Amino acid sequence: MEKVLYGYNCQDYKNFEIIIADDGSTQDTDRLIRRLQKIVFYPIIHVWHEDNGFQKSEILNKAITHCNTSYIIMSDGDCIPRKDFVRHHVSKRKKGYFLSGGYFMLPMDISKRISKEDILAGRCFDIAWLKENGLPSSFKNNKLTAKGFKASLLNTITPTNASWNGHNASGWKKDIIRVNGFDERMQYGGQDRELGERLFNLGIKSKQIRYHAICVHLDHPRGYKNQESINKNLAIRKATREEKSVWTDSGIIKNEDTKRIKKIA
Repeated sequence: MEKVLYGYNCQDYKNFEIIIADDGSTQDTDRLIRRLQKIVFYPIIHVWHEDNGFQKSEILNKAITHCNTSYIIMSDGDCIPRKDFVRHHVSKRKKGYFLSGGYFMLPMDISKRISKEDILAGRCFDIAWLKENGLPSSFKNNKLTAKGFKASLLNTITPTNASWNGHNASGWKKDIIRVNGFDERMQYGGQDRELGERLFNLGIKSKQIRYHAICVHLDHPRGYKNQESINKNLAIRKATREEKSVWTDSGIIKNEDTKRIKKIA
């Protein structure tokens, strides 16, 4: 996370805040955030709850309610943003749409090698530097090298769906609130896509920016990944699509709150 927060301190668009959705980390994380709050130019709001297993959807909903702006960019604590990351999300936002970005996955050895200085100098986005450190040649490297017209063309022709990706997506807070945020029944595996599917059901469209808004994804172990939660989430997503749901009773406003609101109304 420290590397990611240094990445945001390099942004060429400065008018933003960072909300950290902390799913039950230790005091070490709190101390790190307090230290960085004194260094970075942007405000950091730390939203935390106690560890109760993998409850990312729940803490994300709490973080959404703490956002002070009308437009929300979401990414992960293992994704370092390039200096133009926020600018592209802000400049390409449009009413009735959400923006769908991607990530450039780095191998474990390069992920560990990246230093604060490499981030501040932009070397971790430099394809020549990455190749010197063992990155193989691939068409995917265009994510780091494409600019201007080429980036726009690749966004147009990519076969990848413009879905809501938790590591790189943005949308209007009012739209996210209208679908009641993330479904808190869902743990690891697709809760971001399900949010996007309810946004689609609401009539919100998506726009692809995977070759404009760039972040590099640091590799790390994923002990929270399990097939049981993935299968459960797939079933919820299937129901969302088939029923064309726009609302979840297990979101920001819980089912009991919904009943009270309806009763009052």
